[in-house]
Amino acid sequence: MLIPARRLIETDTLLAFEHPNPSYPVHILIVPRRFIAGIPELQPDDSGLLGEVIVVVQSLVVSLGLQDCGYRLIVNGGKYQEFPQLHFHLVSEGAGS
Repeated sequence: MLIPARRLIETDTLLAFEHPNPSYPVHILIVPRRFIAGIPELQPDDSGLLGEVIVVVQSLVVSLGLQDCGYRLIVNGGKYQEFPQLHFHLVSEGAGS
């Protein structure tokens, strides 16, 4: 099942899109295209993927103007991970907050 979402950034290894059921005014999901169940399943050669996550986050922070209003990058695991695929949440109250 595909969930409709506004894609913001796509690379060969990552997809960043607006959360379909956001908990914050700005709520972006960043998901590896390759299935990785969670942090414990990352391999040493996944360091490039994690570096790319940071580059994507930097780009989103600048393009969405989140530098001054603040933001958080969150990764959940175990019982706190609602979807069984490694993913990152970039969240913010948004500009003007």
